Amino acid sequence: MNSPAHDTIKSALALGTYDLKGQFMLGSNYTFLVDVEYEGETYQAVYKPCKGEQPLWDFPENTLAQREVAAYLLSEQLGLHIVPVTIMREDGPHGRGSLQQYINYDIEYHYFNFTVEDKNLLKPVMLFDILINNADRKGSHVFFENETHKLYAIDHGVCFHEENKLRTVIWDFAGQAIPDELLAPLSQADGWSALFANYLSLTEVVALQNRAHRLLTSRIFPQAPRDRRAFPYPPL
Repeated sequence: MNSPAHDTIKSALALGTYDLKGQFMLGSNYTFLVDVEYEGETYQAVYKPCKGEQPLWDFPENTLAQREVAAYLLSEQLGLHIVPVTIMREDGPHGRGSLQQYINYDIEYHYFNFTVEDKNLLKPVMLFDILINNADRKGSHVFFENETHKLYAIDHGVCFHEENKLRTVIWDFAGQAIPDELLAPLSQADGWSALFANYLSLTEVVALQNRAHRLLTSRIFPQAPRDRRAFPYPPL
């Protein structure tokens, strides 16, 4: 169940007015920090306009923002709540794009220097990345919120491809049994089509459902493939 704070942020991102405050310079695509004004409060968010996306040879053009929203929807559907609130806005300063809740975190604390205890919390992220077929899970894309130490994962633009493109730094649990509580929501995969109708193609949704079914059958975190590159570059 979502908290009142979560629902308020979702309403703010969907209904608030927002202004550009800065641009994130790292990365290939245009990404902006914005202030969202809603009911007298200000919320920070990350805006990724579709027309700021660099074309990719293997992903349809102008679909990366949609995939960001699809990742949030799946995280919520699975009860993981690891993707910050993300919605699609049609009226951004640079046109249609995704708008995602900004999370304050220590950028110097990432996968490659997590404590053993914190790395052990990443099973939901590994399962999530397998499901969404994440082609670029870098070590800096998973972190803990400063105030709450809540786990979050971001940057899901190159996900949900129907071909196997999984590239991630998180292979820590390969060969281990997937906890039953993580597998249980996957039994509802056949009913996910309507959830993603506005964000993914039919073939991408079917591929997602098939990945869920395979995990339910194997019940094991897969090993990294040996016939292709299984890690992103750069890894951080």
